[in-house]
Formats: sequence, C-alpha cells, structure tokens
Amino acid sequence: MTLKGKRIGFGLTGSHCTYDAVFPEIEKLVNAGAEVLPIVTFTVKNTETRFGKGEDWIERIEELTGNKVIDSIVKAEPLGPKIPLDCMVIAPLTGGSMSKFANALNDSPVLMAAKATLRNLKPVVLGISTNDALGLNGTNLMRLMSTKNIFFIPFGQDDPVKKPNSMVARMTLLDKTVEAAMRGEQLQPVLIEKYKDSE
Repeated sequence: MTLKGKRIGFGLTGSHCTYDAVFPEIEKLVNAGAEVLPIVTFTVKNTETRFGKGEDWIERIEELTGNKVIDSIVKAEPLGPKIPLDCMVIAPLTGGSMSKFANALNDSPVLMAAKATLRNLKPVVLGISTNDALGLNGTNLMRLMSTKNIFFIPFGQDDPVKKPNSMVARMTLLDKTVEAAMRGEQLQPVLIEKYKDSE
C-alpha cells in the first residue's frame, strides 16, 4: 500500500530519550508522500530535559513535516469530524499516556486525536516506550492490544537485565506497521528482541 496522499497524525508523548529514533521515521512518511500532522502532549511542549528543549523539538518537527504543531485539545478536536485522519500514530507512547488511553481518558491533544481517529473507525498505531510494560501497566498494554483498530509497532525488552519490565518499540518498523494497519493487519511478529535493533 502506498502512503502517498494519506493524512497521518503523528503524536509525540514525553519519552524524550526516544525522539532521536522517531524523527527519521517521520521523515520516511513525509518522503513517501504522506501529509503528516504533528501533535504533541503538553509535556513535550513545555519540558526541558538533557535530551533537549520542548521548543526545539517543536521547531524541528514543524520543519520536517511542513505543518504547525497541534498543541491543544481544541486544535485536535477537528481531526475527528472536519479533518479526518487516514491513520494516527503515537510514537513514542509513554506508560502514562498508554494507561490513560486504555482507560478512555482524554487529557491531551494526542489522546484527543487518537480517540477521534478510533471514532472514525480508522487505525491507530502505537510505538510504546515505557519502563512499566511488564509491570502494573501490563494490563493496559493487553487491553489496547485486544482493541479493534489499534495496532502496535513491534516491541520488546530494551534492557532485560537492568530494566526487566521495560519495553520499547523498534521504531524502524514504523512505516511498515502503518502500511499494514491501513490494510487492517497487525505487522508480525509483534514481540521482538528490541535490544538487537541492528538485525
């Protein structure tokens, strides 16, 4: 399936250490001819970490996609009825946002866009990055995995010795996951060895 001409929402949540792995994948979508609409949580917009300032990440994603960032729930709401998406991606998806999404909470622009996309019976693709996927958040992960029209970028343990509950998506499979999701299919295998990213 070609992505040319497809409108894809791309949501970023607060896993700041994962952004460098995600931005090349956004560029792939743009180069494939997709219209990418960037959407960020309040944490992404307002937080400064050792991985960079929120305002710098905002500037970078706007330059990459050619679109202004959607940074409020009010701005995200039209992505349901007025500006429907062909697919919504959230990558990285933190444990906090995963928990909220799994329990139908809607307190950020990214989650508003995701819920609006599900309402339109379109696919939502999730790229997890959480230290708690095999801990208390495991129930939320499984709830989302069993929900119609939700698909996952294949993921696995990123450091099974030091962080045995942590799981991260292999972001290099993002475009293939989106293509499969738009056909109504989950890219397989969905459980992989994340720490062998070079394979």
